[in-house]
Amino acid sequence: MKHISRRELLFATGTAAGAAFLPSAASAAPVAKAHKFEFSLNMSTIMGQKLGLIKELEVASAAGFQHCEIWVPTLEAYLKSGGTLVEAKKRIDDLGINIQNAIGFAQWIVDDEATRKQGLEQMKREMDMLAQLGCFRTAAPPMGATKEAGLDLRRAAERYRAILDLGVSTGVTPQLEMWGHSKNLNRVADVLFVAAEAGQPNAKLLLDVFHIYKGESSIDCLHLVGENSIDVFHVNDYVTSIKPTSITDGDRIYAGDGEAPIKEIIKRLKPSEKPVILSLELFNKDLWAQDPLKVAKTGLEKMKKMI
Repeated sequence: MKHISRRELLFATGTAAGAAFLPSAASAAPVAKAHKFEFSLNMSTIMGQKLGLIKELEVASAAGFQHCEIWVPTLEAYLKSGGTLVEAKKRIDDLGINIQNAIGFAQWIVDDEATRKQGLEQMKREMDMLAQLGCFRTAAPPMGATKEAGLDLRRAAERYRAILDLGVSTGVTPQLEMWGHSKNLNRVADVLFVAAEAGQPNAKLLLDVFHIYKGESSIDCLHLVGENSIDVFHVNDYVTSIKPTSITDGDRIYAGDGEAPIKEIIKRLKPSEKPVILSLELFNKDLWAQDPLKVAKTGLEKMKKMI
């Protein structure tokens, strides 16, 4: 047997002892997490063509979208014209498209108690309709609190909790939406605080590439938006020659056609076990003058190319 010196023995046993406390190479290697995203069409993108609810759904499906966001005023116009929720649900199922979210404008957040009560009633009514369509999310922007600054964010959190409670009873989750043009809830920090202070596990944020720019939030704060905080994220683009103080909704363009740091923003989103729905939301009058199917197809192609 080969003679082993005391020094060699100490080295060998020390290394082995140390190795016993180290993870194996397999367990130590970081596990890469694939970011999961799916694509949606917000009907604002083809709203200017005035197609109506059913035709909008048909265009989105024909363009290749699996998901869409509808607008509550368009749904209400459909019902006023004689359509029914049962008929709409059947058409949705036949098309195989998922309504991931609805855009509504209830004034749930305002200081005036009477107006806020009406807003809660409106939110409840809309949630009931959406649930019948299989849509289990709705936008909750700071409607009615956009022109005057100074909204108490703790009060806003109490009011957000109230509509979250409505969401529990109806099965439709209100997503706290940030509006960059608003005097309140126009920055990521604001909606993060309100959502956290609401103290409800079903609180969600609805953010937007355009509104991050318009409200002048840094994209470097987005890592603070935790996993499971976002189900739907609005995607669009802009040119930086139009400054945040001047840019309007109508200046939004296809994703990838401008200078927005979309790829960097997307990298900071952290999908959970469910994919984040990236939804194309535009209000561009030039696109509203074009064939809606072409607009929807082009929008999907550009989103896929970018992501």
